[in-house]
Amino acid sequence: MSITIIKAGLFSTVQDTGRKGFQHLGINPNGAMDPLAMQIANLLIQNKADEAVIEFFYPAPVFRFNTAAFIALSGADFVATINDIPVPINHPIFVPENAVLSFTKKQSGHIGYLAIQGGLELNEWMNSYSTNTRAGAGGMEGRALQKDDELKLKASAIQKNSQSQLQVLPWMADTKGLYQTQSLRYLPGNEFSLLNTFSQQFMTNAQFTILADSDRMGYRLKGPALKCKKQIELISSGVTNGTIQLLPSGQCIVLLADHQTTGGYPRIGHIIQSDIPTLVQQSPGTIIRLIPVNMETAEKINNRQGQYLQQLKNACTLQLNAYHRH
Repeated sequence: MSITIIKAGLFSTVQDTGRKGFQHLGINPNGAMDPLAMQIANLLIQNKADEAVIEFFYPAPVFRFNTAAFIALSGADFVATINDIPVPINHPIFVPENAVLSFTKKQSGHIGYLAIQGGLELNEWMNSYSTNTRAGAGGMEGRALQKDDELKLKASAIQKNSQSQLQVLPWMADTKGLYQTQSLRYLPGNEFSLLNTFSQQFMTNAQFTILADSDRMGYRLKGPALKCKKQIELISSGVTNGTIQLLPSGQCIVLLADHQTTGGYPRIGHIIQSDIPTLVQQSPGTIIRLIPVNMETAEKINNRQGQYLQQLKNACTLQLNAYHRH
């Protein structure tokens, strides 16, 4: 039971929720750039929410299913087809043996996810399947997927009762309202108070453009040059997914899944965890707004996202159980 990579795509990797608890050893967390989309894809097909998935950009990979499978696509909509038949994102899909999954154009979003029921048969490294290209570990031999790679699949109930025809099941994950379109919210960081008056005022409703040299390590932002009140030297300190660092140029970078474990630049803010999916789904050239919020607001938003995922899990379990009874 396996899938074969017919075409590699831009940068396709195996990711889960990342490896936590090893930053003190210099091991960065990795994991899905958009953990919300990753969890949605998994829950649609009754996987554990943190099951390893394939993350991909556009131009996207092409997959051949060497066995019948039950899958879901989420995140970016790259207009998927299976055997040249269009299939939607955010729906469970039965895929027949020898089917080919490909993508035709970038319609919306920036990062796509493929979840397969049962998951991928890979070796864990430091409690995670996520690909760490710097260490050359995790995922598929610690690297991006290449043409002719064969990924083994874990056994799943669907494969035992395999479908001979392509079938898109009618229920879906409604993601409207989950991804912000206007503003991204952030918590002011440890060094926010060191910014000069103009910079602090700008950050109350900041507008930036995402630059082309953004990647899994971080999204670089173009805006007016921000400055501190005076020149400062900081000891390297811990950083996390979503940390907004002020670079010596006066421009900002938002650290993301493959970020380094420590940084010596001022940490002027942290994008709230619930808004990171919105940020990473924006393509270079997009204008974004940042607005500050307090911890209480951030926790409320985060709790709402957690409730959505729990409701999705419950609904998909009911729908699938009812489907199997008929």
